[in-house]
Amino acid sequence: MHSRRTVLTTAAGAVAACAAGAGPAVAAPVTGRRPAPDAAARDRLRRLIARMTPQEKVGQLFVMRVYGESATDPAPADVAANQKEIGVANAAELIAKYHVGGIIYFGWAHNTREPHQIAELSNGIQKAAAAQRVPVPVLISTDQEHGIVARVGAPATLFPGAMALGAGGSRDDARTAGRIAGQELAAMGIRQDYAPDADVNVNPANPVIGVRSFGADPQAVARMVGGQVRGYQDGGVAACAKHFPGHGDTDTDSHVGLPYIHHTAEEWERLDAPPFKAAIAAGIDSIMTAHIVVPAFDASEDPATLSRPILTGLLRERLGYDGVVVTDSLGMEGVRKKYGDARVPVLALKAGVDQLLNPPDLSVAHGAVLTALRDGELSEHDLDAKLLRILLLKERRGLFDDPYTSRGEVDRVVGTRGHLAAADRIADRTTTLLRNDAGVLPLSRRRERRVLVVGVDPAAPSGTGGPPTTVLARALDELGFTATAQSTGMSPTSAQIDAAVAALGERDAVVVATYNVTAGSSQRKLVEALLATGKPVVQLAVRNPYDIAQLAGVKAALASYSWTDVELRAAARVIAGRRDPVGRLPVAIMRADVPDKALYQIGHGLSY
Repeated sequence: MHSRRTVLTTAAGAVAACAAGAGPAVAAPVTGRRPAPDAAARDRLRRLIARMTPQEKVGQLFVMRVYGESATDPAPADVAANQKEIGVANAAELIAKYHVGGIIYFGWAHNTREPHQIAELSNGIQKAAAAQRVPVPVLISTDQEHGIVARVGAPATLFPGAMALGAGGSRDDARTAGRIAGQELAAMGIRQDYAPDADVNVNPANPVIGVRSFGADPQAVARMVGGQVRGYQDGGVAACAKHFPGHGDTDTDSHVGLPYIHHTAEEWERLDAPPFKAAIAAGIDSIMTAHIVVPAFDASEDPATLSRPILTGLLRERLGYDGVVVTDSLGMEGVRKKYGDARVPVLALKAGVDQLLNPPDLSVAHGAVLTALRDGELSEHDLDAKLLRILLLKERRGLFDDPYTSRGEVDRVVGTRGHLAAADRIADRTTTLLRNDAGVLPLSRRRERRVLVVGVDPAAPSGTGGPPTTVLARALDELGFTATAQSTGMSPTSAQIDAAVAALGERDAVVVATYNVTAGSSQRKLVEALLATGKPVVQLAVRNPYDIAQLAGVKAALASYSWTDVELRAAARVIAGRRDPVGRLPVAIMRADVPDKALYQIGHGLSY
C-alpha cells in the first residue's frame, strides 16, 4: 500500500497540476460536502478537454469492468479473463489502451476481496491514470445498494436494503445509512455508488426490482430517495438514482429480455416521476437509464437508454436535469435486443447519455463511437459537453485534488464499531410483523426454548455470514434459546420435509424462512407439514414480503426484506421479544385467491 504522503507528492500532484495548469494542489478530504465547481474550475476542465485526442475523449465516456484484485498484478486466471474479454492484462493496461474514464467493481471480477485490497486496487488505478499523457482521475464505481445487492461485504458495514428502510419509514435512517455507506466506499477509493434505487415497485411480480425498491407509494419512495441521495453525497460519493424513467411496473427482467412499461404519461407523472424529481431536488450527481420500452413517451419502442424523447425530452428538458446520465450495463439483453453492440453506444450518446457502462466488447463499442465522431454522426461539441459533465462530477467528488486513499483511512472509517451499531439500530426499526394470531410471538425462552430453524438458504449477499438458517439459529442462541439450523432449500423435497418434521418433534417451536413463495412452490408443503405438528410455527419472508398470501394457515408471519446478517439478526430480536416490531409494509400484499383485493394494505404492521 502506498503511503498517503507518497501518493500526494507524486501522481496526485500530477493529476491536479495537469487539470489546473499549475503546481500541486493541496489534498482535500475524501468525504463530506464539497462546493460546486466555480467558473475557474470549469475553465480548467475545458482546457483539459481541449488537450485530449478524439481517442482519449471517447475513452473517457466508458465505465468498464476489469478482472483482478490488483491494478498491475492480478492472478493468472484474471489476466486470462481480461485478455479474452478486453484484450488487456490488467486495469493499468485498460487505462493505457482505452483511456477509460470509469471502472466498475464486481465481486465476481475479484475486485472486492476486502477493504485494504480494494483501497490498494483503487490507488493502483489512479496511479495508472495519472501516468497517462493527459492524466484524468478515474471515477471508480460499484453497485452497493445494500440489502440483496452489495459488492463490498464484511468487514465493511452492511445496512438494510431499500424495502427494509421503506418499512422503517425514517428518512433520517435512510440518510444515515447512505452517509455511512458513502464514507466507507470513499475510504476504499470508490467515489460513485449506483444507488439508490428510485423505482416504485407497484408490481408484486417484478422479477428484477422487488425489495431493491423502497416501496409502492411514490411519495414515500421519493422521501427515502431524497434522504439517501443526500446521505451518500454527504459521505463523499456520487449517488446514482436508477432506473430512469422507472422500472417498478414490469414482469420482465431487463437482464434477459426487453420489458415494456405501459403507463400513460399521466400515470408516469403520478407513479414513477416523484422519486426522480426528489433525487434531482437533492442535487444528485448521476442518474442511470433503464433498458425498458415506454410507448407513452417514445412510439419507436426503443429502450429508454437509446431514446432521445425520454433522456433528452423527459429527463433533461422536462425535469431540468443537467447532471451525468449513465446507462445501465450495456451487456444486458434488454438493450442489445434491437440493435447490435456497435450501434448501441452511439445511439445512447445521441439520446442524451454521458457515460457508457460495461459494454460486452469494449473494442467494438469504443471503435463505433470513434467512427461516429469522425463521420459527423456525433458532434465534437456535444461530446465535449458530455465530457465536461463527467469531469465536473469528478471535480465535485474531489478527485482532481486527491484521488487516493490509504490503509489508515480504511482503518479509521470502514466497519467501525459505531457504524456497525448504527446498522443494527436501523435494522431494529425495519422488521414487520404481518400476522400474530393467538399471540404466537414473541417466543418464550421458558415455553419454546428449543427452536428449530428451517427453510431456504439462498447464497448470502457479498461478505455476509450466511447461510440464513445458520445466521438465524446463531442469533437465537445468543438471545438465550437453543436453536438448530436445518436447511430445506428453495424447493424442499418430500424427504427434506419429512426430516424437518421429524426434527421438530424434539423441539418446542420452529422458524421457517421462506423466499418468494408461489402457488406451486414446495415451500408451501413444508409450511403445511410443520403446521400439522401443532407446534408453534413462525414464518419469516426473507425476500419479497408477499409470501404470506400463499400461506393461509400460518398464525405468526414476519418480513425481513432480505437475508443479510444485519436484517436476520434484527428479525431474531423481534422473534425473541427483545425488540418490538415497528416496521410497516411499504407495499400492499394482495390476496392469492382474489388478486385485485389487498390482504394487507401499505402501512400494515403489528406490534407487541
